[in-house]
Amino acid sequence: MKTFKLISLQILTKEKLIPITLMDGLIINKEDDYNHWLIEVYTDLSSIDFLEESFQKKEELLVQAVITKKANDPAPFEVMILSIQKFGDKASILLEGTLKRDRKDYAELLLQYLIEEGYEGKNLSSKFTELMQSKPQTFLEKKL
Repeated sequence: MKTFKLISLQILTKEKLIPITLMDGLIINKEDDYNHWLIEVYTDLSSIDFLEESFQKKEELLVQAVITKKANDPAPFEVMILSIQKFGDKASILLEGTLKRDRKDYAELLLQYLIEEGYEGKNLSSKFTELMQSKPQTFLEKKL
């Protein structure tokens, strides 16, 4: 098993991206034959309403996690919530799932979005470079 620092986590729905307020977190590659990962998120209670509903319904969720460094591309995972533990005004959420390698990577999605928005030539190159450095996620809403 390999453990990594979780930098950020967002839930992808058909309507929007839901950022999870991350106080702390880690992600573990179980290195098993099924490519399973564990994600533990420590957050405040304001972030768990949607998660509690999904946990009750036993729904699979699509999430994207930035691992180790803020500059890394978000990695897409399909997960199930294993547990939600509340500690006063904080909560620990345990997710298990698989890395979704069949999705296009961040750079491809961003480039496709910018072309659809009408960027070309030097403007396309400049905007692409700018957004690759800041890694905004809002353009993904249109891709889901």
